[in-house]
Formats: sequence, C-alpha cells, structure tokens
Amino acid sequence: MTLTTALTRRTRNGTGAGTAPQTGRKPGVREDSREASREADGLAVASFVLGLLGLLVMNILLGPVAIVMAVIALARSTARRGRALLGLALGIADLVVLAVLVTENGTVSWNFGG
Repeated sequence: MTLTTALTRRTRNGTGAGTAPQTGRKPGVREDSREASREADGLAVASFVLGLLGLLVMNILLGPVAIVMAVIALARSTARRGRALLGLALGIADLVVLAVLVTENGTVSWNFGG
C-alpha cells in the first residue's frame, strides 16, 4: 500500500488530513459541561428518591440529605429541575412528618400501630 492510497482511505473515512475526526459530539459543547450536567441530573433524581423513601423510614437522616442534594442540583442547573424541586419538597416534608410524629409521641422513634 502506498502513501497516497493510505491517505485517500483515511480521507474517505473522515479521519484524514483536513477533516476533523467524527466523535459524535455537538460542536461548541464541552465534555466537562456534559459531565457536570449529568452529575446534576443524578443528584436531582437521587434527592427525589431519598425524599420519597424518607417519608417511610429514617426521615431524620434522609430528609436533610434530600434537601442538600436538591439544592446542589438546582445550583448546578440540572435539566431535571422538576425532579430536584420534588426532592426538595419531599425532603422538607420528611422533616415536617418527623416534627409532627415527635410532638405526638414525645420521642424520635415512631410506629404505625398507634
């Protein structure tokens, strides 16, 4: 194979001289911003799940964690803004449920039985 044949093949594939390699990325979008957005989306989903789970168990721990994760996700401009807001609301609801149950029972522990 000669040098010109190799260059011709590389040019046809889009990886030769004068053309940029095809990476599937959008022009102008940096890889760092994608990772930050993806991480913020993960935080939004995690805050929603932890807030929802905190309504049933360990709301003294999961409520504040859901609130913090939601605030961080919102600060990082998540694409899942609604989910982050739900996680924030559920985290606050966890603490409200805990406060109501503690004032009724007088202890931090509670049960469904009555």
